[in-house]
Amino acid sequence: MVERYSRKEMAEKWSIQAKYDAWLKVEKAAVKAWNKLGFISDSDCDKICKNAKFEVARIDEIEKTTKHDVIAFLTSVSESLGDESRFVHYGMTSSDCIDTAVALQMKESLELIISDVEEFMQAVKNRANEHKHTLMVGRSHGIHGEPITFGLVLAIWYDEIARALKLIKDAKDTISYGKLSGAMGNLAHAPMEFEELTCEELGLKAAPASNQVIQRDRYAHVVSAMAILASTCEKIAVAIRHYQRTEVYEAEEYFSPGQKGSSAMPHKRNPVLSENITGLCRVLRSYVTPSLENVALWHERDISHSSVERFILPDMFITADFMLVRIKNLIANLVVYPENMMKNLNLTGGLVFSQRVLLQLPQRGISREDAYKIVQRNAMKVWADLQEGKKAIDEQGHSLFLQNLLNDEDLTKSLSKDEIKECFDYNYYTKNVDKIFARVFGK
Repeated sequence: MVERYSRKEMAEKWSIQAKYDAWLKVEKAAVKAWNKLGFISDSDCDKICKNAKFEVARIDEIEKTTKHDVIAFLTSVSESLGDESRFVHYGMTSSDCIDTAVALQMKESLELIISDVEEFMQAVKNRANEHKHTLMVGRSHGIHGEPITFGLVLAIWYDEIARALKLIKDAKDTISYGKLSGAMGNLAHAPMEFEELTCEELGLKAAPASNQVIQRDRYAHVVSAMAILASTCEKIAVAIRHYQRTEVYEAEEYFSPGQKGSSAMPHKRNPVLSENITGLCRVLRSYVTPSLENVALWHERDISHSSVERFILPDMFITADFMLVRIKNLIANLVVYPENMMKNLNLTGGLVFSQRVLLQLPQRGISREDAYKIVQRNAMKVWADLQEGKKAIDEQGHSLFLQNLLNDEDLTKSLSKDEIKECFDYNYYTKNVDKIFARVFGK
């Protein structure tokens, strides 16, 4: 499958052109607000909204002298207007324009991210339903535990992504605030209605209180939500990398015709997408610390946050968008090997059923300590037998563990051989899969 690279759309939202477009949108909204308040005439408002424009090259040229990007921008805009230009940026400070514009950029970018996540979740849901009853071994500490299904693994991923999506939606609400409260945030040079009308025009809410900037805990909220999503995506990528290990080989990334895995070894099929996703997620998480440190600005503002945000915001959104498209396609095209999953499930000669045997004995009056000793000593024999090269499952389909248990006189005093055999039923471990799916995906 060819990946849908929505990266271009996201990148365009953070281009130099898009930045100044957002600034101009804020300035025009402010002019409309002044007009509604009767401060600017209909004629001047119409002229500004119709004719105001800028040229990036001209802004760059002016900034060489001013060393101030907003002033350079406003100068370029004023050159496209007549006397009415005196009302552009009236009563505002630079951050009124910048922070409100960045709020627009982040809100629109988060809408793309939300769409990406929803598509990713659908891909995970589809594969979960496909492998709802595909048996595999569950692992703790990397060691075989008990039978599960691959569908349950995917359901857990889906549930975790859903929580990240909720955080991102909350972050979108948190960042959808503008401010036009002036140089110290005291609304001294413009009425409160001016700020409210401007934000309303832009589809934002006015920050209840602000100083010279929008408070950076809002930005930290966004970056942290994205980092949590990235951690979940890395968790999934790392799991797939394990499944694709030659010794495991329970699933692997789709390897397209003509694809090459190594310049030196023609046989290689490497989990390159999962490794790429792992690296991208590390980068995304790295932005949390500087975004948290940006919260503590001096007094009403400084600009130590500015250089950080000019770097991390475009990079974070573009990287996250690219990564989410990639991991969605990775899941959608993941090649799963149920036969190998079952082979690995049987690898330890039935040891995965040890807890079920253990739980039968207290019901027959055996203390938990004695029950544990009986089951464990038979389990330890299996490890020794496997090390000696004995087959985990014999020709009759009996596992080493089952054979040991059936020959244990202490055990057979409490459980019949048929009762012991009943403990080796895979259906016992999948009986609640449908109920778990109903809780995760709904009925």
